[in-house]
Amino acid sequence: MYSTKGYGVASLNSAIGSSVWIIVSLILAIVGGILIYFLFLSKKNEGKFTGFLGWVYDFLSFKKMFLETLLKITYLIVALYVTLSSFALIGVNFLLFLATLLLGNLLVRIGYEFSLILLVICRNTTEIAKNTKKCENKTEDE
Repeated sequence: MYSTKGYGVASLNSAIGSSVWIIVSLILAIVGGILIYFLFLSKKNEGKFTGFLGWVYDFLSFKKMFLETLLKITYLIVALYVTLSSFALIGVNFLLFLATLLLGNLLVRIGYEFSLILLVICRNTTEIAKNTKKCENKTEDE
């Protein structure tokens, strides 16, 4: 009654088309990434752009770190989830509820603090390197 003839060919054509596009995408991404890096993100362009292009330059050269803000937001979401979901355990076992409420939030906080410590170390190391370069430049000028 229903013919399945032709469905295999359509699937094969679709798979081949997808494979070709994946290869073309890879080649375009490699070429585009190299061009953007050498033409747009070169050191000679530092401080040259303002407005939106300045923001894009800072974003692509990792001058501004967005991970700290993202970690803080996800911490709040996870902490709220642990707190609210722990209330589902009141009817099951009150001690399990308390353990989840207190220890769950404590473990989440410790995990996120370790992540933020790594970011603070990165930021401080970058600042120390900048200050060291400033001191070296002052010494050379004198």
